[in-house]
Parts: sequence; C-alpha cells; structure tokens
Amino acid sequence: DRCQMLSIKGLNTTVGQEQQAGMQEKRVLEDLEMPLARRETETLFQEQPETGNQYLEDTLLRSYLKTHLPPKVLEEVHQDLERFGNRLLTKIQPLSWECELNPPVFRQYDAWGQRVDQIHTCSAWRRMKEISAEEGLIAEAYERRYSNWSRLYQAVKLYLFSSSSGGFSCPLAMTDGAAKVIESLGIPGSLKNAFDRLTSRDPEKFWTSGQWMTERRGGSDVANGTETVARKQPDGTYRLYGFKWFTSAADSDVTLTLARIADAEGQCTQGSRGLSLFFLRVRDEEGKLNSIQVQRLKDKLGTRQMATAELWLQGARAQLISAESRGVATISNMLNITRIHNVIAAVASMRRMISLSRDYARKRVAFGKLLKDHPLHMQTLARMEVQVRGAFLLLMEIVRLLGLAETNLASEQDQLLLRLLIPVAKLYTGKQASAVAVEAMESFGGQGYMEDTGLPVILRDALVLSIWEGTTNILSLDVLRSLAKSRGQVMAAFLSAVQKKLELASGTEELSPGVQRTQEAIGSLRQFMEAAGLEQALTMELAARDFSYSLAQIYTGRAKTGITEPWNGSGALLMEHAARPDASSTDVCAALRWCNQELCPVAVESGRGSYGGGAALQDSALVFGNS
Repeated sequence: DRCQMLSIKGLNTTVGQEQQAGMQEKRVLEDLEMPLARRETETLFQEQPETGNQYLEDTLLRSYLKTHLPPKVLEEVHQDLERFGNRLLTKIQPLSWECELNPPVFRQYDAWGQRVDQIHTCSAWRRMKEISAEEGLIAEAYERRYSNWSRLYQAVKLYLFSSSSGGFSCPLAMTDGAAKVIESLGIPGSLKNAFDRLTSRDPEKFWTSGQWMTERRGGSDVANGTETVARKQPDGTYRLYGFKWFTSAADSDVTLTLARIADAEGQCTQGSRGLSLFFLRVRDEEGKLNSIQVQRLKDKLGTRQMATAELWLQGARAQLISAESRGVATISNMLNITRIHNVIAAVASMRRMISLSRDYARKRVAFGKLLKDHPLHMQTLARMEVQVRGAFLLLMEIVRLLGLAETNLASEQDQLLLRLLIPVAKLYTGKQASAVAVEAMESFGGQGYMEDTGLPVILRDALVLSIWEGTTNILSLDVLRSLAKSRGQVMAAFLSAVQKKLELASGTEELSPGVQRTQEAIGSLRQFMEAAGLEQALTMELAARDFSYSLAQIYTGRAKTGITEPWNGSGALLMEHAARPDASSTDVCAALRWCNQELCPVAVESGRGSYGGGAALQDSALVFGNS
C-alpha cells in the first residue's frame, strides 16, 4: 500500500524508501566535502515533494468507502476512482498549473474602438470544462445510478479533482447549485434544456452556471443590499437592470440571480420579501452578451485562474423561475449545495498540503537526518493529519445525509441534522483550511514561500474559503436561526445522532476515554443552552461563534482556528470510524487525540463572563479605545 500510515512514533516507510533516504544523506555528506569555491556555485537542490494516485494513497477515503458502500457499488466505484486518480496525476494536474500561469484577460474594446467586452480564458481552463463533463462531475449526482450513494460518489470525485482543478471547482459548485434549484422546481419545461445541459456528460452540450447575488451595498445581506430591478415584458419575460459587484466564473453560460420586480408605477418591495429569482443566458447563440457590460475583472488575492467580474445589467433578458417574492427561499437550495462544495474544497486543500508535507518529510535531510526522524516535526504533521481526518469524515457525513434526502430515504432526524451540519461544516472547515495551509508551508522551510513551487497558490486559494458562501460569523448566526425556526428540534436531532455514534464506540475499550469526554462535553453544552435560554438574544449572538465551534468539535473534532496546540476535543465521527471491526491503530490514535482537553469552548467562555451584559460594551471599548 503506497499510502504510509500515521503512527505515534512517526511515519512507516518501506525498505526502498529507507535506501533512498540513505543515498540522499550520502550525497549531502559528499557535498559538504566539496571545495568551498565549487559549493558556492552550486544551485540549491532539494527533492521535489510529489504525490501519486490520490485515490490509492488516501487510506482514509478508501476505508470509508469500504465501510459504507454496498459491495457491488464499491466494486464499480473503486475501478472508476483508480482510473480517475491516474488521469488526475498524468493529465489534469499539468492543466491546473497552466491555468495558474495564464489567468483570464479582459478585452473591453477592439482595435477600432468598438466595445466587445471579451473575457479570454486559457485553453487549459476550457479543457477543464470538457473534463468535468466527461467525468460526470455534476451528472453523477443527478443520474442517481447508485441511488442514495450517488451524491457521496460525486463528492468523492470532486474531492479528488478539487486540488488539481485549476480553480474550476468554483464554477462546478454553482453549476451543481443551479441544477439543484431547477430540480427542486420540478424541472419545468422552460428549464428542461438548461437542466439537461447543466447535468450533461457531453462536452459539446455541457453548461456551467454563475450565481450573481453580491451587489455594491451588500454581500450576505441580500435583503437590504439587492438593488437590481426586473421589469416585466409583454411576452412574459423580464428585463433586468442593475450592477453586480462580484460575479465568480463570469465566463459561465448561464446564471441565477436575484432582483426586485417593479410594479406598474415602477415601485419595488424592499427587504427579502421583495426578492425574486431569475434564470438568464449570459450570451446569445452568436456569443453576444445578453445586454450585459463587463466593467472590469477583479484583482484578487487568490483564485486568479477564474474570471471574477463586475457586471452592468442593462436590460438583460431573464426568466422568472421562483414565485414572486420567494427568491431567497428558492435559492436556498443553491446555497446549501455551494456551501457543501466549499467544504469539499477545504478538505481537499488540507489533504493536498499534508500529502506533500508527508512526502517531503521522507526526502528532506536536516541536521543529519530526514525530517521524518525529527519527533517535533512529526508531531506537527500528526496534528494536521488528525485535523483533516475529522474534516473529511464531517464532509462524508453531510453528503451521505444529502443523498438520503434526495432519494426520499432520509428520516425527519436526518433532514434536521443536515440543516444544522451544512453551516457548521462550512464555517469550521473554511477556517481550518487556512490554518493547515499556513502550518504546512512551514514544513517546507523557505521553499514553501517560493511561487514556482506552487505551494503559495494553495494557501492563497484556501484563504477565500472562510469568506465564500458566508463568513464565519454569518454562518454562526445561521446556526442559531436553524435552532430557533425548528423550535429546538434541530438540536435534539444533533444530540441524538452524537449519542448513537458514542454507543457504537463504547464497545471498544480503547475508545472509552473519548466516549467519556464527549459525554461530559454534551452535559456542558446542555447546561449552557439551559442558562442561555433565560438570557437576552444578545447573549446568544455573542456566543454564536463559540457555540458553532462547539457543535463541530463534539461532532467531529476540535474547532479552534489554530492547529498546532495540543488537541482539545473529541469527535463522534472519528470515534465511530475507529470503532469499526477492521479499524487500524491509526484510526484509534486519531480518535483518541481529540480527547485531551476542553471540548465545549462555549461553556468555558460563558463561565468566564464572555457573553454577559457588559461584554459587548467591553468588546467595543477594546476595538475602538485606541482609535
């Protein structure tokens, strides 16, 4: 097995790898014996960290699939994923780097002064679109060849694809979200062609979709920030007028967007109740923009491979697809899907950085021995490995529940749990992806800071994951809304699910400390909620972030933003995975390492008075006291 397993002492290596390390150390010693004049002219030489077939090297992924998938499904899926892993390694990863080196270019005017508003993307980016169709990266979820397991299988392919996609995972997220919205509407006849193209395996027919929500006055606050106006036409279509401040994948074929319908007097209803959802083609059959002007491309910190633009809608022809004033409710299906894709990108980013760090530890000699033989270095990598394991299992849990919901096999508890876990997982993994990327860069020393290694690209692209699809605070408040709207049913479903997973783990003696710590954390969480129920709404708002972290920590693992402190959590999912009959010592080790310290930070902070009546005033004084 090419994937080397994590252990307390370090990484297991094969005889061949030990010989390779010995040869490298010999070369280092020979270099030290060179005359000084020659050594000064030698260029820096270090062995490049590499990965092989991502699927075959990911033992956690393969063990999860073996545990959960029906045997017949597993057999077919295994063959396809091994093939896909080889294609990623040999064909797709080189395209990814080409996308980074050749970002989109905006040409506003032609040589004769005519406005053309052309966004030029490189051939590698266009090839990524074809590959996405060929691999069925959207189609797989909607064909449902494997019933409720189809969504999970799609997520696994996207997880493998993400780090090699050259940023194309973003338009795929919005394409999946648009298809989900259309499916939730019953695939009306007027949208049948669009749905077929969004879910097509034919590169000639496949469409990608945008998601135009952000305007000048607001990002997540669409209720108060949306100014775009829709005017109804005699033929029943609408013309849209407005300015979209941030439109990802502006080269997409179609998009969904929110707008306010103007009445006969030109007046629009304000707030979320005034928003309706529209579908529009970005270009006509001749490739001309649909009464849209591109103002400029955004100059971003990361995701530079993708065209993100400011757009003027100057009478863009569109189709109303939601009931009037039900735009926010209708597009929520899209937001759930794109948030899950955000989780996929975060987990994939973490796995990529750790895989490269692990390989580098087997090759790089420092202070007379390989990095893998330095205990402190191995401790750092081990902490990152546990982090990505918890995040991966949380991702799999969400897509498993989504698959059940999409095939009408989900219980009421499953649906409630899904509603809660999507924002929890998105906020948790978005923060952790950045922390892991920063920490992993250190494992390469100065090389981690060099652009031509490709490592800074991973960090830059990871930083947006805590911002896209709602920031940490926005999603923390969404968690509170899910509790309030369900009148506590969501929380009851959460606690019941955790309890069931702990019951499975309680039969494994090695996991008993983790089970006990989680039970204590649940007790602390209950006490906090009982006390908070007697307080004002401000108390829960101040606690929202820590409360959401506590849910993530109890369900999967630790949820602090740093990853190099000792573990301070226990995860029901990690323990459930470690309780399998064929669980490895690595699985048990990872589960137990969640169990060392505090599991429920919201209870601790509450005891310190962090959410008391004067806490908000103290926070403001600290922030503005020196201004």
